[in-house]
Amino acid sequence: MDWSIQDIARIAGTTSRTLRHYDDIGLLKPSRTGHNGYRYYNQAALVQLQRILLLRGLGLGLPVISQVLDDEADAARALTGHLEWLKQEQDRLARQIASVTQTIEAVKGGGEIMAEDMFNGFDHTQYKDEVEERWGKDAYAKGDSWWRGMNADEKAAWKQRSQQLGEDWIAAATAGIAPDSPEAQAIAKRHVEWLTGIPGTPAADARGKGAEGKSDVKGYVTGLGEMYVADPRFAKNYGGADGAGFVRDALKVYAEQNL
Repeated sequence: MDWSIQDIARIAGTTSRTLRHYDDIGLLKPSRTGHNGYRYYNQAALVQLQRILLLRGLGLGLPVISQVLDDEADAARALTGHLEWLKQEQDRLARQIASVTQTIEAVKGGGEIMAEDMFNGFDHTQYKDEVEERWGKDAYAKGDSWWRGMNADEKAAWKQRSQQLGEDWIAAATAGIAPDSPEAQAIAKRHVEWLTGIPGTPAADARGKGAEGKSDVKGYVTGLGEMYVADPRFAKNYGGADGAGFVRDALKVYAEQNL
């Protein structure tokens, strides 16, 4: 069974023009083309489109999506990872919906607003215990204060910088370059600079401490590289375990040579 390009555009909530563009750049090929020139898509193509739309929802650009799809050909395994992330998002959004609904009802009815309930689902402190356990309460307090002190534009800019860094790592890993190549080391340098800009991290706290500070940063950076590989929550930012392994190796080389 297959579906026409118009059917797929309607079902998926996209446009025929978008699907044709995906075909032109090799991201999503139709399973066949009819004598009338119309594109038709089978079940495998629909699975591919679902993965593309999920990755678009994560904010990835089309070149990076193409690399991710090539890197993880096992659709079932890739979608399992997506499913876990979607479940987490579902839980977070459900809590946000309940929180906002409760606030609306309280405002309309003149009832009392419970501060503890108003921000359920908006929590950016979900890793508080983990950060404190790894790097101490002071590290979390500094980072939390820094984040709360930024305005919306500053937060958006920081998120964009983080996303771009992740995309560049994925692109480098899938391009097959060596971790010690100039290209990979340039990204590693940016990565360390990004870390030193986050108050509370050992990388930021070590600035101005001379050789002692460099030693602290070196251990922190290499340790993070290992954690990127060991923890799937971090590995997904770099396209999975293989991509995270590339980041780890590149950071280790940079740390050995510069920290």
